[in-house]
Amino acid sequence: MDTPVIEARGLVKAFGPTAALDGFDLTVAPGQVAGFLGPNGAGKSTAIRVLLGLLRADAGTAAVLGLDAWQDAVEIHRRTAYVPGDTNLWPNLTGGEIVDLLTGIRGGRRRRRRRDELIERFELDPTKKARSYSKGNRQKVALVAALSAEAELYVLDEPTSGLDPLMEAVFTDEVRRLSRQGSTVLLSSHILAEVEKLCDTVTIIRAGRDVESGTLAQLRHLTRSTVTATTPAGPGRLGSLPGVHHLVHEDGRLSFDVDDARVPEVLRALADLGVQDLTVTPPSLEELFLRHYGDRPAGPAAPDGTGRGAGRDAGAPR
Repeated sequence: MDTPVIEARGLVKAFGPTAALDGFDLTVAPGQVAGFLGPNGAGKSTAIRVLLGLLRADAGTAAVLGLDAWQDAVEIHRRTAYVPGDTNLWPNLTGGEIVDLLTGIRGGRRRRRRRDELIERFELDPTKKARSYSKGNRQKVALVAALSAEAELYVLDEPTSGLDPLMEAVFTDEVRRLSRQGSTVLLSSHILAEVEKLCDTVTIIRAGRDVESGTLAQLRHLTRSTVTATTPAGPGRLGSLPGVHHLVHEDGRLSFDVDDARVPEVLRALADLGVQDLTVTPPSLEELFLRHYGDRPAGPAAPDGTGRGAGRDAGAPR
């Protein structure tokens, strides 16, 4: 089996009394676009900063490209392209100068033609000083610098923050290009549609712990599908079948949820009812996400009662 590009085990990172990471695990295989999903404050950015050697974990192990994330951080940075969620730039340099500086620091081949193509696609004016840029334009500078590099790993932390929908579509195209090239991408986001469109695997983080991990197909098997059907008969024995939930029968139309393991049995029961129209919809990423976050309180206390903040990692960088 190929060595994972990212392998983190039991990561712990605390800021004072606040545990930003609490036994966090993550594995990303070569060539995957891996989604890293959770709201602000779940620990996503802290985990990424530990993986990049920007923070030192209190416990656990982290390897990136087969190297120790803390001791070999300089070498990892040479082989990795990183886009932070909140980009700070040198105010007196132009966007073009910053792109060249960032790609030069990273080392490796600098693809001038690719750089110019990305500047055009993202509609970035490279002649303007960074101090005049909006948040979206600052993010474009970071994206152009990262995507124009020939990197072994692309780490994108909330990369579309501040972008308008047109630029989000350009970003989606560029990540798909990386995927076709066989590049490895770690995409951190709280935008469910973005992750669902782009990612081969998903890891959901809550209160500093990984609570679900796998392909979307694997995760969907852990929950329920939604069934709607039109039938001249009533619900018959459907309501008594194990795995059937929230059954509603109204005007000849049935709707209910069913555990995925019980779908074959339910389909046989529907066939006996003379179904005229049938739709079985697998759970969306939103539904999977809400399994873990749908009960979050509005106040500052965390849902597991640990007192962790419901917003950002309290006292910690994003």
